[in-house]
Amino acid sequence: MSRRILFATGNEGKMREVRMILADLKLPVLSMKEAGIDPDIEENGNSFEENALIKARAVAGCTGPGDIVLADDSGLEIDYLNGEPGIYSARYMGEDTSYRIKNANLIERLSGVPKEQRTARFVCAIAAVLPGGGNEAAQEFVVRGTVEGYIGWEERGTNGFGYDPIFYVDEYGCSTAELDSETKNRISHRGNALRLCKERLRELM
Repeated sequence: MSRRILFATGNEGKMREVRMILADLKLPVLSMKEAGIDPDIEENGNSFEENALIKARAVAGCTGPGDIVLADDSGLEIDYLNGEPGIYSARYMGEDTSYRIKNANLIERLSGVPKEQRTARFVCAIAAVLPGGGNEAAQEFVVRGTVEGYIGWEERGTNGFGYDPIFYVDEYGCSTAELDSETKNRISHRGNALRLCKERLRELM
């Protein structure tokens, strides 16, 4: 039985990061689109972990018997805004609203707020559903990765997507959209979660 890893996203930027980090598992890594899967998923969980598991289970119900399904839910938590946009990061101000507009709105809401109160973090939860063998049930687990930073005063950088241009990391003195791909993958919330996920997969495969 040939094994594949299916990642529940159609985001090419995300898939580049996923493929880079999971490459040494020596398994093909496909997006939902590449696998021809497009389930109608209602992300109605109350946490990143719940939403990731909802997605992973939905996709696992549409796949072949040997496929490993991974799904993530990630977002930006801004402490001054009581954790907003949080689990609603992708839907903040409407799903079809550009991130340039979303980022400008968040910067405006933090107008006049000093750096020490602009703390924020990117959070990524990744859920995995592994096929069971014979009469065994499928195995599931969820991991979480984070990266701490703060919200800047302007968008900077083009090597990223979403909220990357306004999320700054003190260690590098720049936004995550200004980091090269290797550095970004090493410190990012998704990179951290993917490495934890990879270790768990190695134990279970």
